[in-house]
Amino acid sequence: MSILAFDLGASSGRALLGRLTGGKIEVEEIHRFGNDPVAVGSRLQWDILRLHHEIQQGLLKAKHRGETPESIGIDSWAVDFGLLDRNGELLGNPYHYRDHHTDGVMERVAARLGEQTIFGKTGIQFLPFNTLYQLAALKEADSPLLASAERFLMIPDLLRYFLTGEALNEFSNATTTQFYNPLTGGWDADLLAGIGIPSSWFGPIADPGASAGQLRSSVSETLGLPRIPVIAVAEHDTGSAVAAVPATERSFAYLSCGTWSLMGTEVDRPVINELSQKYNFTNEGGVGRTYRLLKNIMGLWILQETKREWDRAGREYSFPELVKLAGEAPAFGAFIDPDDGLFLHPGDMTPRIREYCTRTGQRAPEGPGEVVRCILESLALKYRYVLELTETLSAQQFGGLHMVGGGIQNALLCQWSANAIKRPVWAGPAEGSAIGNLAVQWIARGEFSDIWEARRVIRDSFPVTVYEPQDGEAWEEAYGTFRRLAGLAD
Repeated sequence: MSILAFDLGASSGRALLGRLTGGKIEVEEIHRFGNDPVAVGSRLQWDILRLHHEIQQGLLKAKHRGETPESIGIDSWAVDFGLLDRNGELLGNPYHYRDHHTDGVMERVAARLGEQTIFGKTGIQFLPFNTLYQLAALKEADSPLLASAERFLMIPDLLRYFLTGEALNEFSNATTTQFYNPLTGGWDADLLAGIGIPSSWFGPIADPGASAGQLRSSVSETLGLPRIPVIAVAEHDTGSAVAAVPATERSFAYLSCGTWSLMGTEVDRPVINELSQKYNFTNEGGVGRTYRLLKNIMGLWILQETKREWDRAGREYSFPELVKLAGEAPAFGAFIDPDDGLFLHPGDMTPRIREYCTRTGQRAPEGPGEVVRCILESLALKYRYVLELTETLSAQQFGGLHMVGGGIQNALLCQWSANAIKRPVWAGPAEGSAIGNLAVQWIARGEFSDIWEARRVIRDSFPVTVYEPQDGEAWEEAYGTFRRLAGLAD
């Protein structure tokens, strides 16, 4: 018996079959596909119908292997959405969260509604692309989409709707919008009214593990498959990644490492207070109505964009080649704050890194090795800063850091992260989001009693690489320099 997880990231997606065999999890990737945003005129959009097509291709590939999955789950990135009209038709391609249409909107909405009011109602980190500001941007632009809209669905909600015809909003993704109120347990009508959006667009919120329908008959007939049940997993990919953290203790720190780096801990209740607002932390929903007290860090996006820049110029390097060059470059040559607004939007990154270094009185890195070393060392040092803030806000002390996600294939980043935090890093599994997706399906199917049994089986099924801290004195000195240059608060 198998189940099927679709895990969609900001640059690619994949379909993985999962099986439970002899008390262990086996996964098999059966389909991988690109997920490139499409620039049309001045807008950056997602090719959502292509993603729906690729999901169907994944189902066909399972069928061609002689598999009929017992259930299906979809996870993806957060904040982005589609709008449906009264006939259930999609109104336009969803905008990409890095599109410029939200520029300046967060500041205007916060000035009108009040930062303290917004954070007090939601506990969500202020980021310019949050769903609240995307909707406000459409309202400010008097978008014709709004006149026809009757239903709001986030990306995995939308893809699930295409498969099943059932329109449900899932909890872990709903909490990222910055208009879900964890204190009332539902959409915040006051915040929506404050940006001129009707609360009638927003439907019931399904917990991770809830039944979300089955393949609609048209999909089933086209693919030659039965009407397979679809489960609303933790559909924010970070929620699924955290579900897969192979922790042995209830108190643990995690880093979901990929295009974004998301660092935090799991708590029973959201931490919404003056200090969490000051440090701009977020409280996002998780499995079992837990919350992920975390902070978004720009992550490997900067490296990915830098590689694309060099590719466009005909200087093609593989990621392993770039990591090797970084390891050979001089240590601690320059630092950036990965979360500086310079690095948010697509485009050439090396001029922005040089601009940041010039602005902060540093010698700008030269050549790919120095540039990549600057990025990776800066990420590792930012991880330490956020880890220490997480301990303060959660009133916990962590003996080390669990790293999951594709970024752990970068052994240099894992080692430098251990050096920076001065504690062990436990790296694995790399397919964290997909494995967490599968785990929630198995919980829903009664194969696991709860998330902690799932984590135990994950721990027994996948290798974890341990990175012990090294070169403590040099990294301690570098941390002080990094904080000073980045202007980070105590």
